[in-house]
Amino acid sequence: MENSTGKYAWTATVGTKGQLVIPKEAREIFNIQPGDTLIILADKEQGIAIPPKNTFDKYFQTIFGGKK
Repeated sequence: MENSTGKYAWTATVGTKGQLVIPKEAREIFNIQPGDTLIILADKEQGIAIPPKNTFDKYFQTIFGGKK
């Protein structure tokens, strides 16, 4: 579902093996391909976020203080 600001909302299904199924439209919009590695960020109070692939370095730097 898209609104006029380019923000989206979908539902996702967790399978019996704990795998998350990302909706096709979301995979297309964010260019998620089979075999891609995604980063999942979580906070018990704020929930889970799956940021775009092109922001990995930014999050890595923020979380680990520039140590690669």
